[in-house]
Amino acid sequence: MNIENLEAFVYVIHFNSFNKAADALFLSQPSITARIQSLERELDVKLFNREGRHFSLTDKGKQFLPYAQQVLQTYKKGKQQLQQMNAAPHELRIGCTVSAANYMVPELAPLFKQKYPDLQLKLVTASSDIILEKLLNKEVDVGLVRNITHPHVDSVRFYEDPIRLFVYRGHPFVSQDRMALEDIGSEPIVFFECGALDWMKIHRLFDTLDRPPNIELHLDNLETAKKLVLKEMGISFLPELCVRKEVKEGLLWPVDIPSLTGITLRTNLVSLKGEGSALGKMVLELSREIDWKRKA
Repeated sequence: MNIENLEAFVYVIHFNSFNKAADALFLSQPSITARIQSLERELDVKLFNREGRHFSLTDKGKQFLPYAQQVLQTYKKGKQQLQQMNAAPHELRIGCTVSAANYMVPELAPLFKQKYPDLQLKLVTASSDIILEKLLNKEVDVGLVRNITHPHVDSVRFYEDPIRLFVYRGHPFVSQDRMALEDIGSEPIVFFECGALDWMKIHRLFDTLDRPPNIELHLDNLETAKKLVLKEMGISFLPELCVRKEVKEGLLWPVDIPSLTGITLRTNLVSLKGEGSALGKMVLELSREIDWKRKA
């Protein structure tokens, strides 16, 4: 079925005039008439009763009108969505956790400005639950959060950051190529706690030990935990992304513990279903250009 014929039909009803419908569609009145006649042939029904210059809808025309309006509206929404996907955004509001703001956004922002020079970035930092709420209220366009789900939100894996044990320069563990979790013994631990389900796996590993680890400090901030390790206050389980600079400079050292293999801190990219999917796809595609594993 020709969408232009449907458009002519709906416009004639809307304006109650063939001439006004023609003006609105930048067509001649005979063209509008030809489209209506073509639609009637396609449907094999008569849509209008014509009496000179006057016309009215037939019963079949009245039955068909709401369906024609719905098809036309759906078509226009789909067209607008495609146009929005192809158009460069003027502003992108990103909601993210503190760790994503510290270690991911500084990698993403230069790529955004390079590809979209006129783009304005607005960053909102909060917990994953608050970012989800802001996304649902359309206060942010996309979110970088922990692994959360919601029926109105698309949530895809953005980055998985391996969790390892890190010690300061000169620590006895530096000379150890590989250790078991039990070898930590009474070593003071600076423990970062983010509440993510993935992080709970470390707690479950602790529960398997005969003697609980010596956790001297509980923290909810990665930067603080890292700085305390640098001050030799203890050792810490940290995501690789937050310490790569210190590792490169030889200030912190990773220690391999086989039981930690596969434990990661997962960050998901979330966007509203439908209307936010184009922006989410744009962020995801740009992120693939980043070498997250580099040592600087």
